[in-house]
Amino acid sequence: MNDDEIIRHYGLRPTDAGLPHIREMLRAQADLDQHDQDTELMKLCCLQLFNAGQLGDVLVIWQAKESSWDAHCSMDVQLLCGAGLDATKAHLRADGSEDATEAFRYLHGCEAAGDIDYFSVAEQAGGEPLTT
Repeated sequence: MNDDEIIRHYGLRPTDAGLPHIREMLRAQADLDQHDQDTELMKLCCLQLFNAGQLGDVLVIWQAKESSWDAHCSMDVQLLCGAGLDATKAHLRADGSEDATEAFRYLHGCEAAGDIDYFSVAEQAGGEPLTT
């Protein structure tokens, strides 16, 4: 599926039934070599997962973001926070895995640098992507 097809099929706010396929597409793209990844499709999948607001997707998004340099630069750190910044940080601290620790450190660093000062779930879901 390309990004136009995924929008037509699932929309920007997919139902719970569509989330497993979106996660699967995101993971499949993340598993590709950097030059084969479709970062536009990856960003769209991340936005859809962000809009679902499920804490279980935080590390799915993080792993996709960290799958290549292009993906890292293309995907906003704010996309980790669909359930809210505080809930996301608490989730990452409680998870304790290496990926969660790295994601928490990165998110905390972005927050300390002021990159997330004006973040809100509602604005991120409906507005232009922020770049971090």
